[in-house]
Amino acid sequence: MKRIRSIVRGVGSYLPKRRVTNHDLEKLVETSHDWIVQRTGIEARHIADDHETTSVLGIKAAEAALSDAGLTPDDIDLIVCATSTPDYTFPSTATMIQSGLGMTHGAAFDLQAVCTGFVYAVATADKFLASGSHKRALVIGAETFSRILDWNDRTTCVLFGDGAGAIVLEAQEGEGTSADRGVLTSQLRSDGRHREKLYVDGGPGSTKTTGVLKMEGKEVFRFAVGSVIDVVQDAFTATGTTAEDLTWFVPHQANKRIITASADKLGIAQEKVVITVDRHGNTSAASIPLALDVACKDGRIKRGDLVMLEAIGGGFTWGSALIRW
Repeated sequence: MKRIRSIVRGVGSYLPKRRVTNHDLEKLVETSHDWIVQRTGIEARHIADDHETTSVLGIKAAEAALSDAGLTPDDIDLIVCATSTPDYTFPSTATMIQSGLGMTHGAAFDLQAVCTGFVYAVATADKFLASGSHKRALVIGAETFSRILDWNDRTTCVLFGDGAGAIVLEAQEGEGTSADRGVLTSQLRSDGRHREKLYVDGGPGSTKTTGVLKMEGKEVFRFAVGSVIDVVQDAFTATGTTAEDLTWFVPHQANKRIITASADKLGIAQEKVVITVDRHGNTSAASIPLALDVACKDGRIKRGDLVMLEAIGGGFTWGSALIRW
């Protein structure tokens, strides 16, 4: 049975020019390059300057994705921006990106699922396109996590970075099989009981402050490795595919040890795993689209490839999206 699929027309990203290495952080807190690499796989991250807000990063990533797709803002009628670090409480960062692109039509809104945000945004945009209500969507993950870090906390400040990535999704008719191009399935989960394991200790409705990130690292690691199994396996079941059918596995780039352990548990060969955490750090909702752009630009991800996206974030939230490129 034929059905509307959301195919990927273009991908783009943007990183702040300021690159901070582990050796730079050694001058700021009591840590070491070797310790950070051993525990996380991170070697460097990019940190936004004061004028580089989340919307600024998102606009540049969106422009790159549109250029890659050969489209203009006039061709887009939906923007979904995944972020936990908006410029303002309101208006949404998505509407600021919309304005920055010169768009005065369509719909734009933010989505907040922390590090799983981009997967949630892909799933949401896909539903809009599949319904026939919209034709083309910019799906953006943009973050300035450096704004919500305690730079005296050596256990968290070494982990995160800033950046933005985007893809253009377009509604096209498919045959309704797993051989179709586009988003084949998405699987989303959440469990709000785990708030204190990973959260920001502030907000307009509670402390009237921004707050800073707090994390129980060991608990997050344990939950992350165990939780991704169901959403990935359910994606395989929904599409009649297996780990062997995958061309690429593009997980949230939080920690190299989590990525490696998750791939092993899922039976995904390590050579199929895209890893960029070493150069970007954890950029939350931006990490997957940043990794996608790297793997597309260097020629790894090609048209027809079967690509699994997977993430887990504070809340906890977690999810997957299986895409035929």
